[in-house]
Amino acid sequence: MFDFRYHALSLVAVLVALGIGLLLGVAVGDKELVSSAQTDLAKGLRHDLDNARTEADDLRKELGRRRDFEQQAFAPLVDGQLAGQRVGLIFLGGSSRDLYDAVRDAVVSAGGELRFTAGVREPPDLGGLAARASGTRYGALADDGTLLRPFAERAGRSIALGGDLAGKVRSRFFDSFSGELDGVNAVVIARAADRTTDDAHAGEIRDVEEGLVAGLVATNIPVVGAEQIETTPSQVPWYHDRGIASVDDVDDIAGRVALVYALAGRAEGAYGVKSSAEGILPRVVEGQTTTTPG
Repeated sequence: MFDFRYHALSLVAVLVALGIGLLLGVAVGDKELVSSAQTDLAKGLRHDLDNARTEADDLRKELGRRRDFEQQAFAPLVDGQLAGQRVGLIFLGGSSRDLYDAVRDAVVSAGGELRFTAGVREPPDLGGLAARASGTRYGALADDGTLLRPFAERAGRSIALGGDLAGKVRSRFFDSFSGELDGVNAVVIARAADRTTDDAHAGEIRDVEEGLVAGLVATNIPVVGAEQIETTPSQVPWYHDRGIASVDDVDDIAGRVALVYALAGRAEGAYGVKSSAEGILPRVVEGQTTTTPG
């Protein structure tokens, strides 16, 4: 179910065959310059091309039918899986409207609420964070770099639990934000692949990202890394190294199904279509019995 890579590759192979056949057809098309053997070859190629076109049309129709099936199966598969659950979406290194739309579609379709969307400020505003954290040991952030990671970890816990610290530092910790920081049941992390940070701030950004994720994980809520099929290089290894589940194809319906089950705490691991994936869908989904309309 949902394993369409074979069909996509078959379609590519057919199209390549078409291209090669056309080139060979041009090369042997002038009957005055070719031998009878070449003429026979040209006839054979034309026959192969006709067959290839027919196969390509059949594959397109099959892929269309499967896309229709995906659309019909999606709602029953995820319905109620996140009922009453509040989910946060945090971007690291830059946001993506397409990824936001995919995550929101998955969460809302499963009965959940995308409670907030935020982009972490990178590099961090140490002075601004220190001012907002005045009265605590983190008031010395601007002068003591060793405080940054534990601060980010505490901020992560506060974001998950709806603590006071998250509210106090929100405008300095994030450079974009919408929603409410009043606690969530699960969090999606989306780490950008095209990172253009200068070396001077690389350590600070690393401390913020790793501390934040560690703090979220420490609250025992599901934390899931998400990316699109086209994300290069993939951030799945980064998610794996930090012990969180991941989905590498949230722009695909199967990826959104996997995301829902991971956010619901019913699946751990790496899911999607890339070489790092354990499978397209968690086993808990593959075992579902689903009735689709039609």
